[in-house]
Parts: sequence; C-alpha cells; structure tokens
Amino acid sequence: MTTEALHWSTDGCTIAAALEVVGDRQTFLVMREVLTGVRRFDDIRELTDMPRQVLSNRLTRLVDEGLLRRHTYTEPGRRPRQEYRPTDKGLDLYPVVLALLEWGNHYAGGPEGAPIRFVHRDCGSDVRLVPRCETGHDIDQPRQIVPRPGPGAQPRFSSA
Repeated sequence: MTTEALHWSTDGCTIAAALEVVGDRQTFLVMREVLTGVRRFDDIRELTDMPRQVLSNRLTRLVDEGLLRRHTYTEPGRRPRQEYRPTDKGLDLYPVVLALLEWGNHYAGGPEGAPIRFVHRDCGSDVRLVPRCETGHDIDQPRQIVPRPGPGAQPRFSSA
C-alpha cells in the first residue's frame, strides 16, 4: 500500500520554509519569553541561559524575519535600550508555542504538573488548542485529519 503523498513533490513545502525561520530550540525559547511578556535582552538571556552572542543572533534574525520589532525604552538616568515585542507575524506563532506546550505537558512534564499555564484573559480557564475545519467542525482525533494536495502542489514525477 502506498500513500498518495508519495506522488507529490515536497518542493516549496511551507513546513520546511517555516522551519528555516523558527526551526531551532533557541528561537522557540526566545519566542516563548517574548510571548509571555519578557521583552528585555538581559531578562531573556537569564531565563533561557543562552550565551549573549547566540541570543543577539536569534533576536536579530527574528527582527529581520518580521516576527519581532525593537522598541526603545529609557530608564531614568540610563542610556536608551531596546526591548523586543511581537509583531502580528510573531503573534501568529502563538498556536505553535501552545501546541509545543501541550505536547510537552503531556509527554515531558514532571509529576508536579506544568510550570506554566496559558489562560483566557476574560474567564481564567486554561487555553486548549482544538483543530477545526473551515465549516466549523471540531476535530478531536488526529486520525480524522488527512493530507490532500493543495493548490500549489506539483507532481513528484512527470508523466512523460
């Protein structure tokens, strides 16, 4: 039995393209901090335990890719400094961070429970990701989702 996916090229794969931007541990740790409200270089560095140059490189890349923007702030009596805030493109990564959190809580968490929760601001309930199709059906089992070629799909082999 062969899968239909074998008939389609992976050239132009948007998963691969996304991983070129955010596909390493340090990048997700930076986004975790920024999305939880930690915005200053020294604070991010302390919480991620990242070397200065690695963090500087990740922040520059995330700014260049449009996921973060720099914002200048000045504390009284000090020189102006930069903090990092998510752009709309960066906020669109929130569901990916939440998915990693849910997976980590389920498979990598300790017996005492999750160290962080994401809750709905209005009611305080935990946020859960629920896949939903365009017509509004909630999908409760991953096996209910099947891949199909999209409008940009190209055959893997030409039929000459």
